[in-house]
Amino acid sequence: MTGLWVVLGTLVVAGIAGALLQARNGRVRAARRAPAAELPAPVAAALDTRARVTLVQISTTFCTPCRHTRALLGPLAERTDGLTHVDLDVTNQPEVAQALGVLRTPTTIAYGADGTELLRVGGVPKAPALLEALAPHLPARVAE
Repeated sequence: MTGLWVVLGTLVVAGIAGALLQARNGRVRAARRAPAAELPAPVAAALDTRARVTLVQISTTFCTPCRHTRALLGPLAERTDGLTHVDLDVTNQPEVAQALGVLRTPTTIAYGADGTELLRVGGVPKAPALLEALAPHLPARVAE
């Protein structure tokens, strides 16, 4: 009988943990880094100073959600004025992810033209929520 309670308790804890992780996936969060923080060289090189916002997607080689994120953000950036998307593979550069405080892939970080972190999304972003959060940083007319 004790074994049954252990199994049930484990299932309940696993269910709660799964629900929490699912709720956090794709949620837009406020920026973590102070504006004066120095960016790692690969990230600084990837920023497009002509765009108002550059979405830097932190990915790894064998990450399936990273491919979904790339397929979502690429076309979104193409049809949205002032928005650029860059996919940065950190498989062989874990120090970049560490310097940015990235614990999972994909993580998308939005940077302003001056390198200021605007927001970040862990997991596959939800396009409408992302555009809504970026609206104050983009030109008034946003294509959806």
